[in-house]
Amino acid sequence: MWIAEQWQDYELLDCGGGEKLERWGEQYLVRPDPQAIWDTPRSHRGWDKPDARYARSRTGGGQWASKKVPERWQVRYRDLTFQVGLMNFKHTGLFPEQAANWDFARDLIQKAGRPVSVLNLFAYTGGATVACAAAGASVCHVDAAKGMVQWARDNARLSGLEDRPIRWIVDDCAKFVEREIRRGRRYDALIMDPPSYGRGPSGEVWKLEENLYPFLELVVQVLSDQPLFIIINSYTTGLAPSVLGYLLDTLVTKKYGGHTECQELGLPVTASGLALPCGATGRWMAQTAKKGKA
Repeated sequence: MWIAEQWQDYELLDCGGGEKLERWGEQYLVRPDPQAIWDTPRSHRGWDKPDARYARSRTGGGQWASKKVPERWQVRYRDLTFQVGLMNFKHTGLFPEQAANWDFARDLIQKAGRPVSVLNLFAYTGGATVACAAAGASVCHVDAAKGMVQWARDNARLSGLEDRPIRWIVDDCAKFVEREIRRGRRYDALIMDPPSYGRGPSGEVWKLEENLYPFLELVVQVLSDQPLFIIINSYTTGLAPSVLGYLLDTLVTKKYGGHTECQELGLPVTASGLALPCGATGRWMAQTAKKGKA
């Protein structure tokens, strides 16, 4: 398991009973988590008096019950600054476990010894975009939601990276990649965090289990002649990390060499000293990539 354990402004204090207690800066939040199936004692005072709690509805969805939580506030990770807030579907605008992937990407970019261009698809609020830009890469950030792209731009500004070479694209990821192929544009690294389920611009249905393989077949066509790394994330229940590794070995390793690694992502739990699994990641890296501890 790759564990994001270098946070200062985020802490997973405890989890159990289908929920997790988190500290985001000075705000204490309780959110649902289907992985936390154990029934352990809730000794931390934050369980009883959180600043906000997301309660599931019996009819689906849910809502936040909050006190005086700011509309937006900031958290820092190493030299990066992100804004977070209470969003729909229990989200906060940041997935803290992804910090393990940010460190991995930053390390390879900094050690590459050459300019690196990164394509970040389904890029959300730009955690990976900001991390790669901070490491010196040029980044193309693509997401279909205009509001999320603006949020990502704000994160870049908060991190002092507004002048870095970042292209901000509001578009359907598949259609954008198809145009990039026709334009002959190529990238040294790919990062993608596709949804489990969604609908395209013409109403077409996206299901990760059915669409990820053909989508990856398409995306690898924008790789440069000397690709550096690929990161694929999945939060689809039941999809093992080794599935992502199999895809990468099939479509990338056979052509470019290098090697693939696949693991769960995790967050350390303060109360137990254990780690909560938070999705799966597959990573491919070139044989020449100089890998550190990230």
